[in-house]
Amino acid sequence: MSQEVADAAAPPAPSSSKLTNAQKARIERNQAKAQRLREAKLVAHPYKELASNQNNGAHPEAMLGKGQNAVIKVQGTKYIDSGGGFLLEQPVLPGASASGEKLPPGNGGNIIVDDAIAIPVQYEECAECGDQFAESYLFSNFGHSVCDKCRDNEERHALITRTEAKAEYLLKDCDFDKREPPLRYISRKNPHNVRWGEMKLYLHLQVLKRALEVWGSEEELLRQHEGREEKREVGKARKYNKQMKQLRMEVRSSVYTKKTHAIHEHEFGPDTYNEEEDTYTHTCLTCPYSETYEKM
Repeated sequence: MSQEVADAAAPPAPSSSKLTNAQKARIERNQAKAQRLREAKLVAHPYKELASNQNNGAHPEAMLGKGQNAVIKVQGTKYIDSGGGFLLEQPVLPGASASGEKLPPGNGGNIIVDDAIAIPVQYEECAECGDQFAESYLFSNFGHSVCDKCRDNEERHALITRTEAKAEYLLKDCDFDKREPPLRYISRKNPHNVRWGEMKLYLHLQVLKRALEVWGSEEELLRQHEGREEKREVGKARKYNKQMKQLRMEVRSSVYTKKTHAIHEHEFGPDTYNEEEDTYTHTCLTCPYSETYEKM
């Protein structure tokens, strides 16, 4: 359809002279409303506005009066309020410090802010090979300066339970926990029964060193073992004799009476004379006891 046909088909626009005052006021209000809607749609997204300003080289502080963007300082760091519920960290631009202050002339160029925390690494020297290491199993758990490659679990760096250490080196609980420095240990499940308490495993070298501190020397530790072994044997003999005495009292009813605990009194028969030895012998009438003696 050509423009002429379209113009002919369109209804004739009303003449401004034919509009009433009320119609003119309504048209003006609608035009003002449409203008406000167009202006609202033309507002750029805060991220896009910030990116365009940065690309154009504008400093963020120059945007303080534009829209709802404002600079907020939190704990020494400046943030830009985007107006949409987000705070954008203010970028460090050439010629400005991290806090937003301008640098003196001659300090321009790109500024690299190094905010990483430097953690010093302390190296230990291995007591076996002399190499330096930062971390190892023995050093982390027991404080023993030996690297992992020199660790010998079978002999030199074997572990021992608390019960075995107390029996072998005659140590007490206070020697493990109270004597300075307290011996370090690791906890493991009991292999015999998981319901029992956890085992405390100590480094055998450290337990031996603590035993030498307690007893002074290996010879004294050996003497203590021998003395306790003798006491143990004496206790066993005493217990055995007591049981045997009780057994004899129960078996020899003729000598010992359980009810009255009375002592048997011998009643000897006639004497028998031995001419070769010049001795006399008499025997009890109620028991097999016999007695040999000489007459003056």
